Amino acid sequence: MPDKHPNAPQPGTKLGSHYSRCFGCGDDALGGLRVSSTVGEGLSVTTEFTVTDNHQGAPGLAHGGLLALAFDEALGAVNWLIGAIAVTGRLETDYLLPVPVGTTLHITAQCDGISGRKIYTSAVGRLDGPEGEVAVRATAIFIQVGVDHFLENGRLEDVQEAMHDPEQLRAARAFEVNP
Repeated sequence: MPDKHPNAPQPGTKLGSHYSRCFGCGDDALGGLRVSSTVGEGLSVTTEFTVTDNHQGAPGLAHGGLLALAFDEALGAVNWLIGAIAVTGRLETDYLLPVPVGTTLHITAQCDGISGRKIYTSAVGRLDGPEGEVAVRATAIFIQVGVDHFLENGRLEDVQEAMHDPEQLRAARAFEVNP
């Protein structure tokens, strides 16, 4: 198990989005999920995702792909705690119960270990409260990358905008890495 980064936020701290136009956690993404994560104990975060009419797949139920996105955000937020820049390498979701419109899914995600550049994480999503029924489980492997990954593969103007965002710069200084 890795150690928590010395500058990682304390338990109870709300994490901001990693990019304002991220469809999962950004405030500027049209129609985005706008999930928010809070630092938990150890290497864990809690994330809430409220299913609205815009998130339907089957009538009255959350779309499975959007649930996977909410889990990707929760699992990825764990990387803030170890100060790692990482991208999703693998995401596996198990859907155990339907998630109805109007439901808030409470996701608890944690780091399970690191091997080389791979960060192993897992999460559980419960219906309508932290003690509710388990509706979805997920595991993911994130791959640690450098900023050059985004410079070489992302749209340059978007990368430059993110790197000049004051909130991103604050986070970068806190973790001694760039967004």
